Amino acid sequence: MKITIISGSHRNPSQSEKIGRYIESLLKDDFDNAEPYLYLLADNPLPLWDQSIWEQDETWVARLAPLKEQLSKSDAFVIIVPEWHGQVPAGLKNFFLMFNRFELGHKPAFIVAVSSANGGAYPVAELRMSSYKNNRLCYIPEQLIIRDVEKVFNRKPEDNDTEADSYYKSRLNWCLDILIGYGKALKTMRNNTPVHHDDFANGM
Repeated sequence: MKITIISGSHRNPSQSEKIGRYIESLLKDDFDNAEPYLYLLADNPLPLWDQSIWEQDETWVARLAPLKEQLSKSDAFVIIVPEWHGQVPAGLKNFFLMFNRFELGHKPAFIVAVSSANGGAYPVAELRMSSYKNNRLCYIPEQLIIRDVEKVFNRKPEDNDTEADSYYKSRLNWCLDILIGYGKALKTMRNNTPVHHDDFANGM
């Protein structure tokens, strides 16, 4: 199963990338037949969306083609989103403007929110409310909000809060199992259901 992990932070380095690399390694090592791919928005910024994308501008076509191919082949997604000023970073929202139902539609996505303090809930609510309408991405019911992220998922055990680190890692494993289950189920659904209709290209 091909699983694309999107690290939604523009910063380099970032805690989101740290979590993304952990998930990538976990999927490779502990999940049979999982093929993870990590895409970082840091150092790989997509310019702001503009209307020429709809007009098949050659520059945009060349820029987006490799990523469109990767997303189209993906069976499921992990969306890692840091909380910046109580909201989703602009670059991640911009990402969702670039791709449509043919790349993301009717595929499951698991939200992993990241907070340096005790937050992280607002980005989850924002993504569930406003990032899926036209691309038809399907967020699974489970999510993971990693609070005090500097104290967990670190390579050196002494840098971690042992109890919190153990809890988050255990819950992450469980959530990834669920994501893979949805990935298998929705792949069957896509193969047997006419999910694309030109008359209803956009969501309501």
